[in-house]
Amino acid sequence: MRRLLPYPLLTASLLLMWLLLTRFSVGQILLGLVIALAASRVMGALQPAKPRLRRWIKIPSLTWTVFGDILKSNIAVAGLVLRGGSGKARSGFVVVPLELRDRTGLAILACIITGTPGTAWIEYNAASGKLLMHVLDIDDEERCVAQIKQRYEAPLMEIFE
Repeated sequence: MRRLLPYPLLTASLLLMWLLLTRFSVGQILLGLVIALAASRVMGALQPAKPRLRRWIKIPSLTWTVFGDILKSNIAVAGLVLRGGSGKARSGFVVVPLELRDRTGLAILACIITGTPGTAWIEYNAASGKLLMHVLDIDDEERCVAQIKQRYEAPLMEIFE
């Protein structure tokens, strides 16, 4: 069974996403199932390392924090856009020294930063552990670094390391 369906959760998620993006019909269910099974088999061929979650209990609070920050950031970016050129936005690059080394945790941190409007993950140097990110409107660089470390890195370290 494991050879036929190496990642059952991935297969089910892809099928559900396919059906939500298309319509529910027998043909779409079959096509979505074929695509989901093929994607699951391809993922099995890549043999990604399975993440080891150490503290599951931290995931809901991190998720809540990320959604709240994304909402606040959407409002802030919309305000900047609606004000046009009259705003005093100061964009720039920020270097964040990270202690997080787990590859899955780093990938999730990259998704969080890039998924938050007004910020972008630019580069990560694995040797030094430094992250270069771009911030659309930065007033205090040290506060920005502290927020990334406290709000995202610390919980991710608890979850994965």
